[in-house]
Amino acid sequence: MYQPHRSLKLIEMFRAKPYQGAQPESAEFVFVGLDANYDADIESSPAFSRVMEYHDDGIAFWSRHKVHHPFLLVGYRGDGQHYHRNFARTGFEPEDACRVSFVELLHIPTVGSSQLVAEDLDFAHLDKLNALIQLGAKRNVFLSDKVVRLMRASGHFHWLPKPIAKQILPQLHKVGETTIYQHLHFANFGAFQARMTLEAAAIARLRTGSPHFSL
Repeated sequence: MYQPHRSLKLIEMFRAKPYQGAQPESAEFVFVGLDANYDADIESSPAFSRVMEYHDDGIAFWSRHKVHHPFLLVGYRGDGQHYHRNFARTGFEPEDACRVSFVELLHIPTVGSSQLVAEDLDFAHLDKLNALIQLGAKRNVFLSDKVVRLMRASGHFHWLPKPIAKQILPQLHKVGETTIYQHLHFANFGAFQARMTLEAAAIARLRTGSPHFSL
């Protein structure tokens, strides 16, 4: 139900670091996605060197370029900008780089349109994600509704309830000091934009330690 990317460089990078940004174990804010999707010809793009720079050290990249992802650099043309522009509205700054990590349920990069099912996932990778959450460290974990459904279908996250509808950043679960929230996927737009704006503000309050609210 997915097509692995043909770039050996990308695949090797994901094998070495199956995450983006800060190392998940040290991050306070972990955003869990479905898969890391790239243009088929990303290696021939002028942005590829920046993509590899980012994957090599996301914290240094953010500090150096003042944006959290290479898709936001001036001159980049391609998919993914909308997602990362919406994420930027949460208010995280370069000085927060060591606090933010992006982890995908699928452990390898993809190309084209993916329709993931539980059988596509690597169980060892899921076990590591589950262990990260169950550790209960001071951490906020963010899941979209599709991510929640796929995690539940995998059978590796028995503690995870069904998605909650029509709330602003609802809390799904809490383990020790780890809180799991449900959020709208950052690629949403149009009719969802007003809710996404409210959720971005709620995440921004978590970033600064201000009280959270749900509607």
